Order: sequence, then C-alpha cells, then structure tokens
Amino acid sequence: MTVQRSDKRLIRTSEDIVMVRQLVREWAKTIGMNLVDQTKLITAASELARNTFDYGGGGVMLIEQVIDAMKIGLRLTFEDKGPGIDDVEQAIKDGYTTGGGMGLGLGGARRLANEFYIDTKPGEGTRVTIIRWK
Repeated sequence: MTVQRSDKRLIRTSEDIVMVRQLVREWAKTIGMNLVDQTKLITAASELARNTFDYGGGGVMLIEQVIDAMKIGLRLTFEDKGPGIDDVEQAIKDGYTTGGGMGLGLGGARRLANEFYIDTKPGEGTRVTIIRWK
C-alpha cells in the first residue's frame, strides 16, 4: 500500500470533531468517492473522533490517501493516550457504552469501513484505523 498524501489534525475540542468531518468530506470528494461512500466514511470518522475526544481525552487523527494495487481510498487513524479499552470484543458490540450513548460508535465505525483495526492497551491509550476504498 502506498501513501499518496497525508495530514494530521489534533482533536482537542468539539469544534475539532466538526473539522474532522469537513476534512474527511473534502478528501473523499477529491478522490471521487460517491455520496454513499462519503457519508459512510464521514459518519465513521465522526464517531471515532467523538470517542477520541470523549473517552481518550483528546488525541490526533491522521488522514492518508492510499493506493493498493488498482484501488484508491482513505485511511483514517485516530490515536489517544487515554485509559484504553479493557475488553475490545465487548466494546465493539452494538449497545455497549460506558458513556450513556447508544453504544454504536466502534461497532458502527467497523461496519461503515472496508477495513477496521484497533490497538489498545489499558492505561496507555487506543489507536483505531479504518480504510474506506473508492
């Protein structure tokens, strides 16, 4: 997989979550994603940015335009230095929440992406990476 371009943004405020959605929309349009794929990626990015802010105490998002063989897509990585996730399998189940929400964040993001990876260590933080192919 080859990275064509990238950008990193801090997620420290609620306004940064809005910025993440706008940036992802711009990049998705740039590579020619259709409206359905744009919406799926923006929704997943919004959920992951919200988790980074709410549960991780803030962090960063890395957005990358990637090419793999003949496919082009966007890879988004959200990373924080928060408390981490004790039970990943439980955390990605629909309905599970520690914050009083609907519990669709991680599981929903996983369904909206073509590829989903999570790396977390309790007490050290969490990194979630998703890819959506055009």
